[in-house]
Amino acid sequence: MSQVSLAAPRRAGTQAAVPRRWIGLLVLLILCVLALAASMLVGSRAVAPPDVLHALLQPDPDDAISQTVWLSRVPRTVLVLVAGAALGVAGALMQAVTRNPMTDPGILGVNAGASLAVVAGLAFFAVTDISHYMWWSFAGAMLTSVAVFMIGNTGAARGNPVRMTLSGVALGAVLTGFSSAILLSNSEVLERMRGWSAGTTASQPLGDTMAIVPFIVVGLVIALASSRALDVLSLGEASAVAMGAHPNRIRVVALVAVALLAGGATAAAGPIGFLGLLAPHVARMIVGPHQGWIMAYSVLIAPTVLGFADVLGRVITAGEVPVGVVTAFIGAPVLIWMVRRFRVSEV
Repeated sequence: MSQVSLAAPRRAGTQAAVPRRWIGLLVLLILCVLALAASMLVGSRAVAPPDVLHALLQPDPDDAISQTVWLSRVPRTVLVLVAGAALGVAGALMQAVTRNPMTDPGILGVNAGASLAVVAGLAFFAVTDISHYMWWSFAGAMLTSVAVFMIGNTGAARGNPVRMTLSGVALGAVLTGFSSAILLSNSEVLERMRGWSAGTTASQPLGDTMAIVPFIVVGLVIALASSRALDVLSLGEASAVAMGAHPNRIRVVALVAVALLAGGATAAAGPIGFLGLLAPHVARMIVGPHQGWIMAYSVLIAPTVLGFADVLGRVITAGEVPVGVVTAFIGAPVLIWMVRRFRVSEV
């Protein structure tokens, strides 16, 4: 009898949490729409909502507002949504794989690997178009993910989340050093990479952004399909094996998704940090250690933060501050406050 009485409140609590999670998801969806709307309306030239709507419905190549909307605002807004969702879910995957809530593709060196591959393509292979260098970005992200996985899963401490995180940090530092060496020795590539290397949504044509969307979608599908397996992995290596799971197989599939998501986002917008760390961390604080809900929340939290940060970067100075700089300066202190204010939730 006592076992039944103890189990019933847990089921009731779990069932009661589901509607709250859907409500939270709806609130985040509204905030995300507001961030995307602000991205369409705010900039060096403010455009009224009726004018934006008219330009979207009736494009006119001879109209200045229509040109502003279609050549600047629409590409940036789409990139905010695509890159934000990709980085948010990539961060959730990396935190699940390492069982460390304070890591993301940037900390584990995945972004650095993708960046190094793009820099090498530009410097040594005359790669100039996103349709070409996005493959370099994917390859760099994949190779770095595999390297972190192999280094962190060899020896007696295989599967240790701290070891995998430290391996990623060390590898990322080495790759960043190689990128800096190439850029400093090649002024032409340095000039071309100046804005991209800081993380930016500016000057990216809509067609180039749409070229990475299929890869991002595939990565998101793989991530969501892996959520239950990652829940099992979060119980620990021994427990996962006892339940019939294959931890290494789960990690490999997750790392493939990370390579697609982080590689695609980096190819389009540059190495934007912090988002992959903040979004899943906030999601976990709200919904708890449930990977499916964490990914669903991260898909909306990351574009929301990226959208508002991008808008702030457009108006904070007379010129424009790259969004990667804004997320670092504004987002990092927020995350530090959250870590100090709330208990860091476990994966």
